[in-house]
Amino acid sequence: MRPSLKYLDKMRCLRKRSAVSFLGLLVVCLLFMNLYIEDGYVLEGDKQLIRETATHPLNPERYVHTFKDLSNFSGSINISYRYLAGTPLPRKRYLTIGLSSVKRKKGNYLLETIKSIFEQSSYEELKEIAVVVQLADFDSAWCDGMVQDISQKFAHHIIAGRLIVIHVPEEYYPVLDGLKRNYNDPEDRVKFRSKQNVDYAFLLNFCANLSDYYVMLEDDVRCSKNFLTAVKKVITSREGSYWVTLEFSKLGYIGKLYHSHDLPRLAHFLLMFYQEMPCDWLLIHFRGLLAQKEVIRFKPSLFQHMGYYSSYKGAENKLKDDDFEEESFDIPDNPPANLHTNMNVFENYEASKAYSSIDEYFWGKAPSTGDFYGIVFEKPIKISKIKVVTGTEDRQNDILHHGALEVGEKIVGSKKGRQCTTYLRLGEFKNGNFEITDVEHKVLFDINCMRILVTKSQKEWLIIRSISVWTSQTSNQ
Repeated sequence: MRPSLKYLDKMRCLRKRSAVSFLGLLVVCLLFMNLYIEDGYVLEGDKQLIRETATHPLNPERYVHTFKDLSNFSGSINISYRYLAGTPLPRKRYLTIGLSSVKRKKGNYLLETIKSIFEQSSYEELKEIAVVVQLADFDSAWCDGMVQDISQKFAHHIIAGRLIVIHVPEEYYPVLDGLKRNYNDPEDRVKFRSKQNVDYAFLLNFCANLSDYYVMLEDDVRCSKNFLTAVKKVITSREGSYWVTLEFSKLGYIGKLYHSHDLPRLAHFLLMFYQEMPCDWLLIHFRGLLAQKEVIRFKPSLFQHMGYYSSYKGAENKLKDDDFEEESFDIPDNPPANLHTNMNVFENYEASKAYSSIDEYFWGKAPSTGDFYGIVFEKPIKISKIKVVTGTEDRQNDILHHGALEVGEKIVGSKKGRQCTTYLRLGEFKNGNFEITDVEHKVLFDINCMRILVTKSQKEWLIIRSISVWTSQTSNQ
């Protein structure tokens, strides 16, 4: 019996120790949540906590449940920002454009970037934007010089309340020396990218309540003409669908758009994992943790990287976005619609993927005469322009070899099976593509439906790469 009693005593001891460990962990977690949710301060305790949290590799599957709890972090981080130029915005805007800049060993593109933002915007667009520049270098002489240059060149924008320059004192930053060397990065590289994460976190925190939407640019970027109008069209086209991040450039942290209400969470997230990996990698995890699994990127790109020298050690950085178009271009409206087809769809390349400006497409197996791809608009519309592109660069023969485009009226049927009774043919496809303008002058009725009709069977499969619809006005009927 004695060995059994000893064994039981040991088990009781182990259970007590386990309970104490669990309670200790629970207390730490509660303290963590209390610090951020109630106070939101970045004090010494928070800095230590950030360092301890960041000592574990970031694994999305591991952190997803924890992050869902932390997603209630809607409060801002209590930081004393210095206004170097400009004053708090008198009213909320549609879009805030955030830039964070540090002193470079070679080249400086910040002034050109600010100039591009303002020059590529119309007077009406300027009323809806705010530009926040964070000078994130601890060299006060450099900051003073940059503020002087910005104030001289963009005085009227500062006076108009659309340009603010801010700075966060070094005392608010967590420790940036002796951090983990993930990916075998040298220490100075780890320090650079870790500080950049904190810079962005502080910038996001500042911008959280300035506008409805927020887009991050780097300090060496050129903008497309009327980029705000293009962004607004894209946001309108996504109305009713869930998204966390919309991308208007395929490079780094350029042209990433967020709802402003997500900025506090993103700021906390960057602080929690600031030493783990570069900011653009962290953004992928953030998007995934908030249940947007796929990239939603629009083409052509609205922003182009123009810097030749990197802000890290002045290294050469020749990256360019080959989808960028600087001149004014028109993004289609693609009004809300129901999409259907009687073609044999391949895997998950369903009909909805063609009626979108993101980089996806519809793919059907060899279509036969009479097969169609149909679009039923939610409301009658006036159309000014239609463009349909089939095939891809990789599969140039998977085009619509013989087909026509038609528009219809007099809709009948239930909500799920609606279709038009009468169609008007607008033209034939040529080399797999179709484009027509001035539709409102050629079609006298309000359009309820549109369809792509296969006029001759083909052996090749069919990719409908994109369907673009521009509306001239919405019918009042």
